[in-house]
Amino acid sequence: MGKEKFKAIHIFLLLAVIGVFIWSAIKPAGYLTWIMEVLPAVVVLIIVISTYNKFRLTTLSYVIIAILSILMFVGGHYTYAKVPLFNWIKDHFDFKRNHYDRFGHFLKGLIAIVIREILLRKTPLTNGPWLIGIILSISLAIGALYEIIEWLVSKISHGGKAAKDFLGTQGDIWDTQWDMLLTFIGSILALVIFSKLHDKLIKKNNSKI
Repeated sequence: MGKEKFKAIHIFLLLAVIGVFIWSAIKPAGYLTWIMEVLPAVVVLIIVISTYNKFRLTTLSYVIIAILSILMFVGGHYTYAKVPLFNWIKDHFDFKRNHYDRFGHFLKGLIAIVIREILLRKTPLTNGPWLIGIILSISLAIGALYEIIEWLVSKISHGGKAAKDFLGTQGDIWDTQWDMLLTFIGSILALVIFSKLHDKLIKKNNSKI
């Protein structure tokens, strides 16, 4: 696959993300909640776009960033507790809660691959136990930071509706622990499933830069 084809895929991913972002911004459940939910993804996208020519990631990493961005835009539009598809799943299987939040945190484990690429390409680390340990630690740290931000927003706003929608615990006192556990499990699975492919893509990516 030539360099131009890679760029075409990256442009397609960017256009897809922009399209979902625009849809997400049209009459969301609440604009304050929407801003809080989509802001992290927007910041990451700005960084990724601004560094595209200086530090080009593999297509796998860009696919992951696109998926996670879309995930957050959808959650921001409806709020994580009210995404329609997962409301249907909740009703159909008689679940006690909408599991889009759980699903989202599990998928956020995919960020481990992006972390892996940055570490392999920008540090002396090589494949092995240290690399895996550091990747999982960073992934958990990002998950913990997000939970802390949610908690701080809730405290600062004194538990207003927007903050409750952003926090999205749905009455579960162990929601934070569940979110971090699912991100951790998702990170482990991402490394197990994608590491070999990722190594090949990094090698191919480096040869085309």
